[in-house]
Parts: sequence; structure tokens; C-alpha cells
Amino acid sequence: MATAKFLPLEFTRLDETEQSDRAGSFHDLMQRRRTVRDYSERDVPFELIEKAVATAGTAPSGANMQPWRFVVVRDPEVKRKIREAAEKEEHESYHGRMSEKWLRRLAPLGTDEHKPFLEIAPYLIVVFRITTIQENGGTEPTYYSQESVGIAVGMLLAALHNMGLATLTHTPSPMKFLQEILGRPKNEVPFVLIPVGYPADDAKVPDIERKPLAEIMLTV
Repeated sequence: MATAKFLPLEFTRLDETEQSDRAGSFHDLMQRRRTVRDYSERDVPFELIEKAVATAGTAPSGANMQPWRFVVVRDPEVKRKIREAAEKEEHESYHGRMSEKWLRRLAPLGTDEHKPFLEIAPYLIVVFRITTIQENGGTEPTYYSQESVGIAVGMLLAALHNMGLATLTHTPSPMKFLQEILGRPKNEVPFVLIPVGYPADDAKVPDIERKPLAEIMLTV
């Protein structure tokens, strides 16, 4: 077994005033984050996407295995194929797979099987969860991969919003078509599909509210 190596922690201590200011500013920023379905065709510098993915790659992961793959799609033909496949699965979901309770929950969001944003948004970031790796001549599972990739996706969304970009977490089910279209191996399982870009000038979002702090936090 390899011997653990350690380095001094790089950590900057902040005074309480700066801590409070940072906390308030970041909360206010993220409070304005919304799921966007209306996109502009305006281009986004690729460097921003690279920096956002690099930020997501700093997420903690089980045994530091970093079980994520971010496939950035900007080719119009590939986006078209993804949209067609996604809409096919979504049609099946909205017209048979989903329960009445599920459809009732979705009704206030105004969603349906039509997903034009998959072609309009300048980028699609498809996040895959790596389930196993090949090492030392054998196969080893990745540990806590579901949780690890979920944390990385949260950091990706925050990074993109911090840059002034709009996003959407899209999870058509099943998502195996993403594996096939993008040529990913069997050990890379689709986790989420994220359109990224600028919102359309006339973009609208559902009139919904987030739960208050008192409802989501307990102190014991």
C-alpha cells in the first residue's frame, strides 16, 4: 500500500467582517440563479467553459478518484442528434412513463417534450459518472461516485452563474443515447445534460419560490 504524502495547507484566515461580506454577496448572487430554457444564439468564449469545468474539477470526491467526465458539445450536428434523441425519450415520458403525480409537479414549470434549447444554446456540457477504472491490470470501482459527481455539478453550475451565464439541468430518461452519440465507454454513465449560454432577451422563468431557511435548516 502506498504511503500517504502530505503538504502544508494553503489557507487564508479572514476577519469576521470579510467573512460576512463574502457570505452575503455569494448568497445574493446565487439567489438570482434560475433554470433557463430560453437561450440566445450569442457565442460564449470557450475559455469561460474551460475555466468552469476546471473549477468543477476541484470538487471533493471519494478516495480522490475524481469520477467525472465533462464532454463539451458545440458542433451543431451533434447538438441536433442529441435534441432528436432527447425529445424522443421525453415524448415517451410525458405520454406514458410519468405518473399523474409527477406530471402535476411539472405543470407549474410549463415543461413538455419539446427541447429547442438543446440546439440554440451555444454549448451543451454532458456530465458522465465514471463507474470503474482499469488499474494494475484489473478493474476497480470508483467510490461514492454518485455523490462526488453531484457535488462537482453543483460547483459547475455555481461557476457558470458567477460568470454571468445561464444553465439548465436536463435529465431525459433514459440517457443511454448520450453515451452512444458521444462515443463514451460503458464505464461512463450519463449523469446530467447542461445547456450553457446567454439567456434570450425575452427569456422568462416560472414564477416559483424557494423554501425559506427556517424550512430547510435545523439546529440541534
